Amino acid sequence: MRPESPAELFAQAAHLSDLVKLRPLPDEDRLRFLARLRFSTTPEEAVTYTAFAALPPSSAGWGYECLRLMAEHLQPQERQMMQQIANWLATPTTRLRHEIMKQALWAPTRGPSVLLGLAVGWSTGTPAPNDPDPSPSHKTPVAVNSAVLSCLARVPLSQRSIFLARILDMAETLFGAY
Repeated sequence: MRPESPAELFAQAAHLSDLVKLRPLPDEDRLRFLARLRFSTTPEEAVTYTAFAALPPSSAGWGYECLRLMAEHLQPQERQMMQQIANWLATPTTRLRHEIMKQALWAPTRGPSVLLGLAVGWSTGTPAPNDPDPSPSHKTPVAVNSAVLSCLARVPLSQRSIFLARILDMAETLFGAY
């Protein structure tokens, strides 16, 4: 997790402030803020906050677990990208990360797994071998958020709250580890 409190993270991450309307209380810790988001009228904001609060590699790993939970709602052509991401999570090499980024950039459609592939590509170091600059800090969390929420949108409405609850249970576990 990032070392910042929720209030500090909001002060530093302009993109987070644009995406999450509920604001943390001055002395609120991560788990309490996550709980408040979870039980608000827009619990999807808890997904967004989690994507930003975790360090980029952890955010991408959490996003992978979220998509894996909803695997039945991924298209068959998305499975190859998911396998590549799983390989990178098991052995996070720069070469494999660059290959995932290349595949994601050239993918014919931008489904949840491709968005997660972009998150992986931006998560550490430079996004390409010939790119001298690291990725902007907002790229991975925005892509993870988009991947998770777009996959959740594929879930039938009658099951969506169940999947969202499971996703946020995983977020609590991620927050509880720190």
